[in-house]
Amino acid sequence: MPSRLPTRLINAAGFLACAAMLGYALYSEFHLGLDPCPLCIFQRIGVLALGLAFLAAAVHNPARWGRRVYAALTALAALATAAVAARHIYIQSQPPGTFAACGAPLNVLMKMFHIWTVVAKVLHAGGECAVVNWRFAGLTMPEWVLIWMVGLGAAGVTANLRR
Repeated sequence: MPSRLPTRLINAAGFLACAAMLGYALYSEFHLGLDPCPLCIFQRIGVLALGLAFLAAAVHNPARWGRRVYAALTALAALATAAVAARHIYIQSQPPGTFAACGAPLNVLMKMFHIWTVVAKVLHAGGECAVVNWRFAGLTMPEWVLIWMVGLGAAGVTANLRR
């Protein structure tokens, strides 16, 4: 009978995958010159939150009750990020001109409005969020984020909930 990978190893691998995703996002911004839209920034925050949940679970290596907490945290972070990525994919799939411009940069919005107002504005905007300026294997960056969030979320939940 083959042995299963230890939960701690799966959590560490999840953290490394999130770190690699963030590393590539920064590489694409600073080396390839791709400016992130507000929805991209929210996806990065979600990937960071998922990575931190994986890291905490790997370092802590909790007993049964704690693993349930980490399973919930990984599910929450992955689902929230997948939802933002799905919204981004929807915006990118619409005909040009369907959505208004995203408006001011995110840091300016944060100074002008309450956080929930900024979140609502970003999720209802489109503009540069609708522009597809990167593809790999025919998929856009938000499509890849969605795929990774589903996979990493499922791995985190199953690894932390198993006996």
